[in-house]
Amino acid sequence: MLNEQDLRQLESKGITKDVFLQQIEHFKKGFPAMDLDRPATADDGIRRLEERSINTYIDTYDSRVGSFRVLKFIPSSGAATRMFKDVFAWRDLLIAGVEPDSIMESNPEAKKFFQQLQQFAFWEDLRIIMDKDDLDADHLLKTGNLLPILDYLLFDPGLDYAALPKALIAFHHYGNDNRTAMEEHLPEGAAYARDTDGRVKLHFTLSPEHIEAFKSKVEQVKHKYEQAFDVEFEISWSVQKPSTDTIAVGPDNLPFREKDGTLLFRPGGHGALIENLNDLDDDIIFIKNIDNVVPDRLKGPTIQYKKVLGGILIQLKDEVAYWMKLLEAGTLDEEQYMLSLDFACNGLNIDRSLFPENSEEGSEVLKKQLSRPIRVCGMVQNEGEPGGGPFWVKNPADGSKSLQIVEKSQINTNDPQQFNILKKSTHFNPVDIVCSFRDHKGNSYHLPDFVDPETGFISHKSKDGQELKALERPGLWNGAMAHWNTVFVEVPLITFNPVKTINDLLRDQHR
Repeated sequence: MLNEQDLRQLESKGITKDVFLQQIEHFKKGFPAMDLDRPATADDGIRRLEERSINTYIDTYDSRVGSFRVLKFIPSSGAATRMFKDVFAWRDLLIAGVEPDSIMESNPEAKKFFQQLQQFAFWEDLRIIMDKDDLDADHLLKTGNLLPILDYLLFDPGLDYAALPKALIAFHHYGNDNRTAMEEHLPEGAAYARDTDGRVKLHFTLSPEHIEAFKSKVEQVKHKYEQAFDVEFEISWSVQKPSTDTIAVGPDNLPFREKDGTLLFRPGGHGALIENLNDLDDDIIFIKNIDNVVPDRLKGPTIQYKKVLGGILIQLKDEVAYWMKLLEAGTLDEEQYMLSLDFACNGLNIDRSLFPENSEEGSEVLKKQLSRPIRVCGMVQNEGEPGGGPFWVKNPADGSKSLQIVEKSQINTNDPQQFNILKKSTHFNPVDIVCSFRDHKGNSYHLPDFVDPETGFISHKSKDGQELKALERPGLWNGAMAHWNTVFVEVPLITFNPVKTINDLLRDQHR
């Protein structure tokens, strides 16, 4: 299957032959569906907080955060192409000669877009760019000459939104200024990720082709926000490692080859970012998607609940450290053993069936269970958004149950029992995570050790007119964090305002 050229190609990417063969096996066997036990719901896997608890956790965070190195981690490698998918389709119709009125009559989203085009944050920039070429964008819009507007929006070097990452799209309008998605993360980070020296650390994951544009924008705006919020921003970035790319195969599960005979590798999906996360050297890390941001006037609840999640994490870290010290000293008596089990089972949601009654044997199991990274994940009530949700999942090895974030594609919806559990789910994963992967002694865990490799995805693609199958690594907050200690907390829906399509920017939350 592999020739000398293939082996050299693998070596150049840092991929071993064993890993390559494992990926081929995944294509042949597929990935097993998750075995759902029940949905995680309020008070059964999801903490629902009272006002008094909310204030306590905020106080904990505010009083203790200065003793930790805090960082905000923002997955942002995706291009804005999907966000503009509808705009490309409407442009194709215009090129084909379809009248604008016909497009709008048959498509409510097109009607909303064109009728409210002047309300987008990018409109003023678009007008200025077109004006340089003696084109009046307002007049073209009024007279229904829409194709030039879309061409300038998507392809003119001044905007070039078709080629930009979502991070650099203008999201919100502030008087005479606009803010990109990336910029909105700066004041938000300043509100809860500032250290005692006034430093705010943010780390963005990018695609290689977007790095220069990203760096240029950061250099352009960084000082402005530092002055406005009296902080110093330390902004870093990374790309997915070539060693996390995955092989593509044809319908026969044999490696797909380029025209020159080389193997075709593809990025391994956002699950590959566990390697980027593993390279970081901070104590507390907030994870939030690039497009889930709001203007300053609506940031209050987001900031409040970021501190709530952070306060919960700090308290969990304290208690893990307390019990680990006793376990390592060998001084845990029977009564303390039962109290430690209560924390493990009720505080960290670890299945009680894993622990022997005997404290001597159980202490070793407990030590192992507590020696894992911790993540505290906000969950919002599900109002029909697509994406993953919180469930209690059965471990196929021992039947124990753990809290997991599960995508619909991981569920066998043809199984009536599993489909019924899915239908009963009440909450949705907004990617609102605060985590720690340092143990009680300050040593970092090796995060790839906590990945469930049996939770990847296989998708069907094409290249050069040929069908292929692509392999995605276990999702960052799905299988890549499957063996972390996990706590779910209900957060208000106002903290979840993603921008998946261009018209999402017309929602009240983005005005």
